[in-house]
Amino acid sequence: MSVKNNKLSKAIFFDRDGVLIHAPVKNGIPKSSKTLNDIKLSEEIENVCNFYKTQFKLIMITNQPDVTRGENTKSNVDEINNYIKKKLQLDKIYVCYCDNDSCPNRKPNPGMILKAKHFFNIDLAESYVVGDRWRDIDAGYNAGCKTILINRNYSENLNFKPDFLITSLIDLFNIIKK
Repeated sequence: MSVKNNKLSKAIFFDRDGVLIHAPVKNGIPKSSKTLNDIKLSEEIENVCNFYKTQFKLIMITNQPDVTRGENTKSNVDEINNYIKKKLQLDKIYVCYCDNDSCPNRKPNPGMILKAKHFFNIDLAESYVVGDRWRDIDAGYNAGCKTILINRNYSENLNFKPDFLITSLIDLFNIIKK
């Protein structure tokens, strides 16, 4: 059966730290939460996910290099991710533990998005990447998705201009139409 006979899905790809949950910031750069006790869901994220759940695949894509660096455990990351997936009713989670930008799955590379595309038959041109860092925007751009940057005023520069710039997750309701 050819792809044109299959109905394509749309997706919203969310970054984890700084988007779905609050991220601790050190020297102007966000860091990953280490344990389940450290996390707090971002304001409005439950409302956002509930609103879009019926029309979009909700997918988390996250780099977690602290595991490879020996600064956190896979068990801690899995516990946090499983909690987030259940609480927000996400369809899928993709994690890259690599600490090497040549890994095709490590953002800014689009590997995790491309895996989801094939798994869910996603139309990337009709999908969104919501992130708070340049790596998220680059991954979305490289995959052909629309990109939305939540401006957290980090001390980083962007490589690509996001399609949309927001200051709060509630602003997604003005951008992504059901």
